[in-house]
Amino acid sequence: MTTPNSPGPGSGGASAAPAARGGEPAPYGAAVIEVLGVSKTYGGAAPALADVSLTVRAGEAVAIVGPSGSGKSTLLNMIAGLDRPTAGSVTVGGDRVDRMSETASARYRRARVGMVFQFFNLLDDLTVLDNVLLPAQLAGLGRAEARGRAVDLLDYLGVGRHAAAYPGRLSGGERQRVAVARALMNRPTVLLADEPTGALDRASGRDVQELLLELSRDGLTILLVTHDTALADACATRAVELVDGAVVRDAPVGWNASASGTVSARGTVSARGTTSGSGNAGVAR
Repeated sequence: MTTPNSPGPGSGGASAAPAARGGEPAPYGAAVIEVLGVSKTYGGAAPALADVSLTVRAGEAVAIVGPSGSGKSTLLNMIAGLDRPTAGSVTVGGDRVDRMSETASARYRRARVGMVFQFFNLLDDLTVLDNVLLPAQLAGLGRAEARGRAVDLLDYLGVGRHAAAYPGRLSGGERQRVAVARALMNRPTVLLADEPTGALDRASGRDVQELLLELSRDGLTILLVTHDTALADACATRAVELVDGAVVRDAPVGWNASASGTVSARGTVSARGTTSGSGNAGVAR
């Protein structure tokens, strides 16, 4: 494992991004998520999703926006394999998520999807380091390898000094950074974030916003659900708006409205484990 010299987001330290994915990353622009004609109804109620189609490509950061009840979280749950469509298909990394058994869905979430929640979902009786280690332990990764990666991620995300602390001693923004480290632990294909700043004060929300922006600039594929249009504009390359379960807008936004590339302009190592123009080596996978 090499130790690069370029800093991670907000860390003030010397670590560049550990690779966020295992194996060969999808080529930039290749379809990672394909949602085709998806509808979802619950009983006799109006459809939660109505014939939604969406493609997310490698390196994109897509914000799903819209009012409460518009179907944003339902769509995210479909992509995470937590719910199944009434009609249509959901494919992630070439695999039909909507056809998976419960056991296969659990394996898929463990190996292919990193999830970040509004209320962090950290275990208060585990240290920060042990929270981050948990997905790797469930996946059967060796303790030494897992610990090394967890330490690298915490350093990269600017919370390495809190590794031995318990989550309750951290600020909201710091806890969300720990949750992101946990989500990246198994090198997911895509990061799914459901209202990641919704439970934070303004200062902590800006902290998480800067983190998501840096991960996006480093080339990680992100699907972000948010009510916060400022967050979408700041962090996403594209916004998809849902109203009453249907897509009403799909357009480039934010820092990368012109789709300029996959790596940070500052020459840091990307979250996918590839190196930009600085010449610094990334953390080995």
